[in-house]
Amino acid sequence: MRTEKDIILSFESLEIGYGSGRHRRVLLPPLSASAHRGELVAVIGRNGIGKSTLLRTIIGIQPALGGSVKIDGDDLSSIPRIEIARKIGYISTESIRVSNMTVYDLIALGRYPYKGWLGGTDANGREAVENALARTGMAELAYRYIAELSDGELQRAMIGRVLAQDTAILVMDEPTAYLDVMSKHEMVNLMQGLTDEGKTIIFSTHDFSIATGQAHRIWLTLDDKLAEGAPEDLIINRSFESLFDSPSVGFDSDAGTFFFRNKAGKEISLKGEGMIRKWTEKALVRAGFVISGRRMTPCITAPDEPTGEWILEKDSDTKRFRSVYDLLRSLCDERK
Repeated sequence: MRTEKDIILSFESLEIGYGSGRHRRVLLPPLSASAHRGELVAVIGRNGIGKSTLLRTIIGIQPALGGSVKIDGDDLSSIPRIEIARKIGYISTESIRVSNMTVYDLIALGRYPYKGWLGGTDANGREAVENALARTGMAELAYRYIAELSDGELQRAMIGRVLAQDTAILVMDEPTAYLDVMSKHEMVNLMQGLTDEGKTIIFSTHDFSIATGQAHRIWLTLDDKLAEGAPEDLIINRSFESLFDSPSVGFDSDAGTFFFRNKAGKEISLKGEGMIRKWTEKALVRAGFVISGRRMTPCITAPDEPTGEWILEKDSDTKRFRSVYDLLRSLCDERK
């Protein structure tokens, strides 16, 4: 069971925003949340609500307008900057492009809290850099100039830099933003592996499926509060339903996904079982049809096997289709 001693980072009544003196722009109401050792914490919320500002504030890059942040029980404001750099690694959304810097050089910058900018790299530092190169899949690109990297490769190199920094806390602002689908899931797998080693990772993301499917805890930034808890807690207490206040988008608590609120369309009957029936229903709903609970026409029978046919019965007419795409094309053409 986790205790208060397991809390590695926390903030209480934290006010984030911009300004100084009398001129202040507070973005959100006072926020309170925490993260335990070995947790993967996802920060989600709509664009422009202040997720990046929150991340910069809890690591001390941007001053808080009120409240407090604590690292290992110590107030952030009392910790020297070099000591903070030994406790927290940070990746921003800003892209770094330096023409004569190699991937190895970039990752080696992560060692500056221990040796300084011009202090060189000792045996432990070199081992940390080599380990970071390997874990991010960048070993073969170690001596390539970062100006020659793709966005995804550069993002992995940036993650390698904070791995080489070897801190207990890693704060990442959209670390999977420029990665393709495979690389994105590989990176999340790496992040999970780091939490298994006791590191705490706090990352912002717009990928709702990653946040709800992989994070131990979510900080959900809303206009009037910050809701925190396991993804399931936020589904149960309907916090996600507040994420979008839109007549066109809703949240399905049973499926844990957002959906478009289509206008009530034509009713249609659907027969079949299993995976093919499930995805046929999703396609029909996406196309604006309503699946009826009663037997009626038109009626679609989904096949049992992927190589089978979809059968559409309408009055005395029967049509067969080899794919969901062809079925939808026919139904939509008739609806015009």
